Amino acid sequence: MQRLPMIDMHAHFYGGGLVEQLRQRTERPCLRSVNGAAQMLAMNGAFPFEEAHWNPETILAQMDESGVSRRMLTFPGALCLDALPVAEIAGAITAFNSFMSDLQARTNGRLMGLAGLPLADPELAARELLRARRELGLAGAILPSDYFDTISDAQALRPVLEAADNTGALLMLHPGPMAGQAPAPVAAEFPQYRTSAVALQAQTSQVVLTLLLSDMLDVFPRIRFQIINLGGTVPFILERMQSIARHRTPQTPFPTERLRRLWFDTASMGPRALEAAVAVYGADRIMLGTDWPIFRDFPHETTLAHARLSPDDLARISHATALALLDDPGLS
Repeated sequence: MQRLPMIDMHAHFYGGGLVEQLRQRTERPCLRSVNGAAQMLAMNGAFPFEEAHWNPETILAQMDESGVSRRMLTFPGALCLDALPVAEIAGAITAFNSFMSDLQARTNGRLMGLAGLPLADPELAARELLRARRELGLAGAILPSDYFDTISDAQALRPVLEAADNTGALLMLHPGPMAGQAPAPVAAEFPQYRTSAVALQAQTSQVVLTLLLSDMLDVFPRIRFQIINLGGTVPFILERMQSIARHRTPQTPFPTERLRRLWFDTASMGPRALEAAVAVYGADRIMLGTDWPIFRDFPHETTLAHARLSPDDLARISHATALALLDDPGLS
């Protein structure tokens, strides 16, 4: 199977001045040197910090090698920098967003950006989102998905959601804590599986439920919500939720049709999960995602080439769904 054109809609960037900011910090998240090598001490563990995390040339070279034509880079939300006190991080976030705008222009859109926001001050965060959309030309922002665990939690971001709706922004809902909230504890055993797979996917499913069962999609109809990792466990438990509604609240069926008002990315998921997600959402709601540089698989070879899907559906997932979203006049 020949490689398809590919647009990666889920990747992260740690440059744009953040390296210097993180080196100055002494508490998590921060950068430190271990035996002469850079190590990122993140909220949920430590990992080697390499050029792939911050160097645009390294990123572009990997894209050429893997066949990715365009890549959406986000502020590194998993580091929890956007949840820090405003005095500590607002200036760095502003500089990062400006850098991403310049990088987008310098690469003719090969590298695109989603802004970070200083979430400890929702009004300031809303103003920064307006700047990102109206002045910087960024598609939107990344938000910690803990804000969408419940409807009441999401209310804390109302100024940001209003700004996003006003400008038709793309919002990626990505694992991360609310401002002032400690990150979720790491599992005592097998954390790479219990925390980074099972718990993460379950929490992502809660985010989908909040959007479906609240009035958020109606109150903010112009927001494009991007849900990571194929919507968590939703493709595999949807029929159970439909059955629960059928037997317990038959007068209120599960609102399955509202799934078509969300977008989903494939980040770190494989061909069997992709097949299930296409059956539930439709390929025209699914976009390729790699979670670069945390995961470094070549998406065609590991996922697309092995998915039992039609050529049209594979084309939608690899690039056409993303193109339709990015070319929407309301997002440009």
